[in-house]
Amino acid sequence: MALDHYYLLGRSGLRVSRLALGTMNFGTGGFHAAYGKTEQESGAIFHRYLEAGGNFVDTADFYTAGESETILGDLIATAKVRDRVVLTTKFTNSVDPKDPNAGGNGRKHMIRAVEASLRRLRTDYIDLFMLHTWDRITPVEEVMRTLDDLTRAGKIRYAGLSDVPSWYAARAQTYAEAHSLEPVISLQLPYSLIDRAIETEHVPMGQSLGLGITAWSPLGGGFLTGKYRHADQGLTGEGRLTGAGSPGQPRTERDWRLLATLENVADKLGLTMAQVALNWVATQPGVAAAIVGASNTGQLDTTLTALDVELPAELRAQLDEASSVPPASVYQMFTPAYQSWLVSPGLKVGDKPAEYAPVVRNWTPEAGG
Repeated sequence: MALDHYYLLGRSGLRVSRLALGTMNFGTGGFHAAYGKTEQESGAIFHRYLEAGGNFVDTADFYTAGESETILGDLIATAKVRDRVVLTTKFTNSVDPKDPNAGGNGRKHMIRAVEASLRRLRTDYIDLFMLHTWDRITPVEEVMRTLDDLTRAGKIRYAGLSDVPSWYAARAQTYAEAHSLEPVISLQLPYSLIDRAIETEHVPMGQSLGLGITAWSPLGGGFLTGKYRHADQGLTGEGRLTGAGSPGQPRTERDWRLLATLENVADKLGLTMAQVALNWVATQPGVAAAIVGASNTGQLDTTLTALDVELPAELRAQLDEASSVPPASVYQMFTPAYQSWLVSPGLKVGDKPAEYAPVVRNWTPEAGG
């Protein structure tokens, strides 16, 4: 179990682990209280992640009503690991229901949010500060200029976006480039075998414009762990998807066929279904890191070994096929089959040869790679 391989996040020099530690369950307050962990329980998970070599930690100002940031700040300060940790937090959600400027992505709230996060995290800078969710109304120019100001002021090192339309992220990045502002380097989105929607536009956009994708919910809210099974009434099994207040998302025959394929692949590899599902996400094109959470250190230990195995090509192909969704509408025209019509028969046209941009790594197999 080791996370001693680090890669650049997006088009930046920031080196991060391929598995990021999600801390949405650090704390017992607010919206996430149902599955929250005490500071002692959170500390055990945090320290085990660091011991494994992980350095990429994700939180947000509204996770457990701010307790997640407070607990993280105390843990990082006590362990004296602030320089080692790449600390990510996010803003957007309202902190005062009576104040229209206490939420959203406007300049006034963003500055208030970063100052509050700095206090809770007990630090004078945030490594990666992210817009949490598109609010649909704040001008993208205001967002990018404020993120640029915060970077130049030294309060944040890098900026990113989370849960935004692909056109919005593209507009933000091109605006920054055109006006010599600090670019965004990361895009946080839901992505799993059960939900591959971001592949249509977000992934190629991120690859083209330099935004490394960090995938949240890589296990499909727990569905891909195998603890849920098909029943006449829907899902069976204990967990977030069947408990009180669960989203109650109906499952299709495609979902159950995918689960059967995932179980078969996991059995062949001697891994858990969760490990295979996580490995698939973390090694997909455009993905810089997958965000993982844990209820305890034992669960985290199992999770952190997910990348110790390389998925064989034939088994990855089985997962790809079982989880694929046919492109709809205009996107059908961008598939290899359709695009082949644009070239004369017998000709082969591509972007660049495979060896055009060789992978650059600062280690060799002999040196422990």
